[in-house]
Amino acid sequence: MIRNDYFRNFIHEYNCVVYLPEMEITKPTLLLNKEIVLRNIGNMLRKANELNLNFRPHFKTHQSAEIGKWFREAGVKCITVSSLTMANYFADAGWDDITIAFSVNIPEIPEMNELAGRINLNVLIENMEGLEALQKQISWHTGVFIKIDTGYNRTGIEANRIPLIDQLLEGIQKSPLLQFKGFLSHTGHTYLANSTHDIYSRHFDALLKMKALKARYQSDWPELIISIGDTPSCSICDNFDGVDEIRPGNFVFYDLMQFKLGSCKLTDIAVRMVCPVIATHPSRNEVVIYGGAIHFAKDSIINIDGKPLFGRIIVTEGDRKILLDEKNYLHALSQEHGILRITPQDLKYFRPGDLIEIIPVHSCLTANLMKEYLTTEGEIIKMLPFF
Repeated sequence: MIRNDYFRNFIHEYNCVVYLPEMEITKPTLLLNKEIVLRNIGNMLRKANELNLNFRPHFKTHQSAEIGKWFREAGVKCITVSSLTMANYFADAGWDDITIAFSVNIPEIPEMNELAGRINLNVLIENMEGLEALQKQISWHTGVFIKIDTGYNRTGIEANRIPLIDQLLEGIQKSPLLQFKGFLSHTGHTYLANSTHDIYSRHFDALLKMKALKARYQSDWPELIISIGDTPSCSICDNFDGVDEIRPGNFVFYDLMQFKLGSCKLTDIAVRMVCPVIATHPSRNEVVIYGGAIHFAKDSIINIDGKPLFGRIIVTEGDRKILLDEKNYLHALSQEHGILRITPQDLKYFRPGDLIEIIPVHSCLTANLMKEYLTTEGEIIKMLPFF
């Protein structure tokens, strides 16, 4: 049995963790600090209001109807999701203004029709095939954004491909059920930035491209929306000239990737993986934990030693929590196992049966794998189920 005294501490050691629930944890568990989540929501909503931006947060990070209620209670009225499945889930939870920020998947259009009949639905297009399929199959009024690639090179149309954009706009205009909403982008290459200055630079480049489109088309489409959404830019940048809407998602939890980018402080990271210690191996300065790739995923950042880092480690000493330095880290993952690399002087913190906390590199993927949270108030919160 895991010792329950692990959960009776009020933590101030590095101002990152607060009260933990008095309950037994026996396996990898995703711990969620509600207080930090509410603070993150409030901070981003306040920033949007101060900049006169519509706030349409992306729900792909938390994927939880219960956490969605926290947004609604803060005053959020519209949301972004990444799939039709997720859109249906949140529509069932009462959300009636949803953008699916994923270019239209043609085989799903018949199912999309049912959803468009009961909420205000926006979809994305980036090619004539998607538009023509919508024209033929859509049976309800549906908003359409044209997806613009501002440099991430994943999906979307390059902003200078004016003939294709004109062709798409002409096709949208001909369809009585399709309403052009504007141009939408995700400057996801800010996640690859090497510094906060690099984030500012990539964000400003995206702004210039989106503002040029707005200037070109606003006379014909006076209500068109410029919608952008990436957590690094939305967290640290203040210039949103020409933008009408922001759609950050990861900010609700943040993670080590965002911390390394400079998007947040450690005190803003709202999730931890609590993992049991299975074995210690002093001869090779390693500790084995119950917590592997099926819990954390395999996203990593480069540690100070040049090796991949999959998580930072928090340990217990008496009634304190201690964040170990980067010489101690989660350095390898297999399916169920995690391997911690530990300095000889810090091995004293690890015994089989103990619980430790790991700050994840990418909270979105970790949450998606775990499918539920244990809050610091002792509540189990379920997520969008597997289908």
